[in-house]
Amino acid sequence: MSAWRPRTRYVTEVIALLAERAPDLREAMRIAARKAYVILDGALAPIDRLSGAGDRLYYSGKHHRHGVNIQFLTDPHGRLIWASPVLPGSTHDLTAARVHGIIDALTGRAIACYADKGYVGAGAIGTPYKRRKRRRPGKRKKLFNRHHAQVRALGEQGAATLKAWHILRKARCSPSRLTTIVQAILTLHHHAH
Repeated sequence: MSAWRPRTRYVTEVIALLAERAPDLREAMRIAARKAYVILDGALAPIDRLSGAGDRLYYSGKHHRHGVNIQFLTDPHGRLIWASPVLPGSTHDLTAARVHGIIDALTGRAIACYADKGYVGAGAIGTPYKRRKRRRPGKRKKLFNRHHAQVRALGEQGAATLKAWHILRKARCSPSRLTTIVQAILTLHHHAH
């Protein structure tokens, strides 16, 4: 058992060091300003360790499971630019983007951004048209939504990059540690590219 503890401490220290090198939102905006556009999306990283009374906060009604909400930006090729600190899974994507200041940062720098219907009402962020009750969208709106979905599909590669890490497919650690882990993954992703 004594040999296990030092390895755990070393892993924790390395993760913390990598997380410190991850780009913050300001650096991400500098990178995004050089791109034609960026794609904003969110992902739920499932968790299994909960602390009793706070477990409802981490339950995502959309996904029907407990997890943490991670917001991320990708470039037009689907490469991760930035990933946010985690929030409880019950947090809506638009709320999470506002909490992290992503929307203000993008609109303040006039960076073109595509996002899904979860970000409707976010101002200058491009979202698809919603279908109204008992009314079918016209041909123009359908064509726009189809083009929008093709562009946004590349952003799903960012979610796939995050989920490629086993720990984000089912985290067995405290949700409070996941922010550091996500930032460390982002650093490794940037180093690889």
